[in-house]
Order: sequence, then structure tokens, then C-alpha cells
Amino acid sequence: MHFGNLPYKTKQFFLVLIKLSIVVGAFYFIYKKLTENDELDFHVFLQFLKENDSFSTKTILFLLFLTLFNWFLEILKWKTLVATIEKISFKNALEQSLGSLTASLFTPNRIGEYGAKAVYFSSGKRKKIVLLNFLGNMMQMGATVLFGVIGLYILNSKYDLDINYYKASRFLVIIILVVLFAAFGLKQNKYKIKGFSIERILQFFKNISATTKFFGIALSVTRYLVFSFQFYYLLHVFGVNVSYYNAMIVITSMYLLASVIPSVFIFDVIIKSSVAVYMFSIVGVNDFTTLSIVTLMWLLNFVLPSLFGSYYVLNFNLPKDNNI
Repeated sequence: MHFGNLPYKTKQFFLVLIKLSIVVGAFYFIYKKLTENDELDFHVFLQFLKENDSFSTKTILFLLFLTLFNWFLEILKWKTLVATIEKISFKNALEQSLGSLTASLFTPNRIGEYGAKAVYFSSGKRKKIVLLNFLGNMMQMGATVLFGVIGLYILNSKYDLDINYYKASRFLVIIILVVLFAAFGLKQNKYKIKGFSIERILQFFKNISATTKFFGIALSVTRYLVFSFQFYYLLHVFGVNVSYYNAMIVITSMYLLASVIPSVFIFDVIIKSSVAVYMFSIVGVNDFTTLSIVTLMWLLNFVLPSLFGSYYVLNFNLPKDNNI
């Protein structure tokens, strides 16, 4: 979008309209996901929570603390990464992180987060902001892959999963070929992404200090441990008698598989719920319990922060360089 030649009042009108559309769209998306879930009846889910004595005030407060800590780490990571091009306060990082979450909630694989964070900055910095957001997401994905591969290996060794090794090896070969072609392409300076040559992109990442990269990775790993522990704690709350070690084997495997399976946002919740149901059925957890925990994790770590994020979306103002 480009508002450059429009009168000031017209710009403001369109901006308000866009902000309202984002918030309404996010709320409608949340409503549809909760009320039209074929795998878990939301009314049955609510009734179960009311009748479950395990959800004491102390338990709820602890779950909320884990959610706050999870997002504190994500916001701190964003603040650290952005500091490489512009110093921002924790409050600004909070606004950008939660506001972009709300704006991207109903986009495929939350891809809208890239554009939403970029509009908080002047036009000259937006490409770098997109790259920093990509780096932050790759750090989080790195933690998911690292723990997931270890967990899946142990899970397969312990329970002898029925894995089609021929198909798995074929998939691995395809991935290796894609990586090799990508590596070859990176050496060709003629390839560009939105006006940025691959060489300049790599140089941008190289210029980020080792301290910043290490801190970002450490925050990503810590965040992963926090929300995976939250999942384990919910298993405990629902009365599932499983050790932390065995639970983490399944949880890490589940997050890995749910992350690598391609999906569009319409089927995203179905795929992730199905993966969770399959993985936890291996250790004897019933489907309803698994689906309830997946829903609670989504409510705590995405819906709740996005509700606060809607406030920041509605109060968003364009930066001084307002060409969007």
C-alpha cells in the first residue's frame, strides 16, 4: 500500500479502517477456530474445565506466569535483534511483538508478522527489519529442530515407531538437493530478493555481532524449554502420569513434526492437533486430553497475547516516514 499522494484525512480514514479490519479479522478467526473445531467440541471442552478441580487459582496463575515468561523472552529477543539497527525500548518491542502477532494471526503460517513489524519503522529500515525477523524465527526453528531430532530419535529407539525409512530417506535426499542448489545460488551475485542481492543479505547477517547471535539463540532455547514445560505441566494438571523425561521425548518430537509438515493456515490447527493426538497416543494419553491441552496452549500463548496486541494495533500510528 502507498498513501503518499492522499490527503491527510483520507490517509487517517484508511489507516483506521485497516486497523479495525485487522482486529475484527483476528477475533473472527479465533471465534471460528474455537467453535468450528470438528475434533474438539468447545462447549464440551469448557464444561470439562469447569468440572476439573485441578484448575485451582494457583494453577491458573502459574500457567499465566509461564505464558508471560514465554513472551517476555520473545520480546527481549526482538529488542536485542532490532538494536543492531535501531535502539528501541522494551515497551516498543512489546508493542511491535504483540501488535504483529494480532495482525498475523489469520495469515498463512503467520507470514503477516514480517510486514506488520516492518511498518513500525521508517521505509529505509524495513528490509533490514524483515531480515531480522527472519533471523529470529530461524533461531526459534533451530531450537525446535535440535530438540526435536533428539526427541524423535529416542522415541523411535524406545517405542520402535513404524517409520517408512525408504520414504524418509527419499525426503532427506530431496532436502539435501534443495540445500545444494540453494548453496550454489547463493554464490551467484545476480540473484536478488526485493532489490537485495543474496551477497548483501549474507553480509548483513555476518555483520551482526556474535554476542547478539548467541544471546538470540540462548533466548530461543530458553523460550522453547518454557513452553514445552508448560505443555508438560498441563499433562500433569490433566492427571496424566508421565515422567518429565518421557513427556519431553514426545513433546519435542511433536513440535518438530508439526513444524516441518507443510500446511496452509486453514488446516494448520487440524494438522497440529492430529500430530499431537498420534504422538501422545504412543504413551497412552487419550485423544480428548491431548486436544484439550493443545487448545489451552493455543489460548494461552497465541489468543491471550493477541487480545492485548489488538490494543496496540488500534493505537498504532505511522512513523514519521509514513510511506507504506
